[in-house]
Amino acid sequence: MPLGLDGWLARIEALHPRGSAGIELGLERVAAVKARLGQREFCPVILVGGTNGKGSTCAMLERILLAAGYRVGLYTSPHLLDYNERVCIDGVAASDASLCAAFDRVERARGDAALTYFEFGTLAAWEVFAAAATDVAILEVGLGGRLDATNIYEPACTVITGIDLDHMEFLGANREAIGREKAGIFRRGIAAICGDARPPQSLLDHAAAIGTGLQVMGRDFGYQRQEQQWLYWGPEAGGDGVARRGGLAFPALRGERQLANAACALAALDALHQVLPVAMKDIRQGLGEVELAGRFQVLPGRPLVVLDVAHNPQAARVLAANLGDQGFHRNTWAVFGMLADKDIGGVIDALADRVTHWLPCTLDGPRAASADFLKARLESRRLKVAASFAMPSAALAYAQENAGEDDRILAFGSFLTVAAALQSLGRSA
Repeated sequence: MPLGLDGWLARIEALHPRGSAGIELGLERVAAVKARLGQREFCPVILVGGTNGKGSTCAMLERILLAAGYRVGLYTSPHLLDYNERVCIDGVAASDASLCAAFDRVERARGDAALTYFEFGTLAAWEVFAAAATDVAILEVGLGGRLDATNIYEPACTVITGIDLDHMEFLGANREAIGREKAGIFRRGIAAICGDARPPQSLLDHAAAIGTGLQVMGRDFGYQRQEQQWLYWGPEAGGDGVARRGGLAFPALRGERQLANAACALAALDALHQVLPVAMKDIRQGLGEVELAGRFQVLPGRPLVVLDVAHNPQAARVLAANLGDQGFHRNTWAVFGMLADKDIGGVIDALADRVTHWLPCTLDGPRAASADFLKARLESRRLKVAASFAMPSAALAYAQENAGEDDRILAFGSFLTVAAALQSLGRSA
């Protein structure tokens, strides 16, 4: 019998022994099914990896290319509220019908391959893009790079936004090991953009060994913040000089780090100017229109509400800096939920000076850290825990009841925390 989207997702989740959260890195299974599906790279592919900032960079690339009139496919993960968010055509989430049709084609082709949830979804996303005849496909790497399912597609340009410690059980115990895994998306002779001004030597060595055209933030391209605007600089097209684009309005996504993400996006588009030319007006329009839920998302009102998916120390430090740049708020009430396999202590330490009242909560799923565990970690640092909660919605309700008009409410620590807050507030992603 035909399956609806929920039925398909349940089926895909049950296909692999580890379920939807299961991670089994490797390209052999997914590449074999790609071949059986007859998938080919019919349009330029931009492959975007990195520890933090890859979602924002993908969103900027999408909006600029849409402003230039291209038909754009975008694949990201995880989703906040609906699976459809992962696969977008021209800025609109894929329909249930298009996803179900793609899932059916993958199912018919996979044979006895026990694809993971992410592998199945990646192949299906490409089927949606092919059916829509996109002019460009932007793929966000799920985990690492070298063995991530998105790496079965041959890119026209690769981007690594930055490298920090996360998913260490899969990628390695230090930046050198993680950098080596992320550099696995590079290809010989294909432009590679690195938004980390101090990349691990392993990444530099791999790029040199395979002969990729690596551009590094601060060395080959970069940005300068100016009063009420910013300037991008990078290699001059067809020459050895430096080209500058000044007078750029700040991206619609908030925070200083978004300038670095925007610079990565512009460097990638410059590298692709012969196949995907864009004009300055397209850049200005795209950066002005870009939206991405849960990335320092500020909901106006009294009290102010801030949503951020920050779930590792690097992202938490960026969040802390962004909070510091906001106007005066007497208190900050933090709805705080995290997964147990994350660096919880590092995240807490990064925000200890920005939060006055901590509201730890338990997220759904077996990987979640309990509210009691989070409370113990907070109290061991002598931080003020107002109360602990069995779910994020209860913590948010408590914050709304107790926060004053001059306070702000922060919900952060995981995509699951932000998703729960959006649902409680009756907002879409």
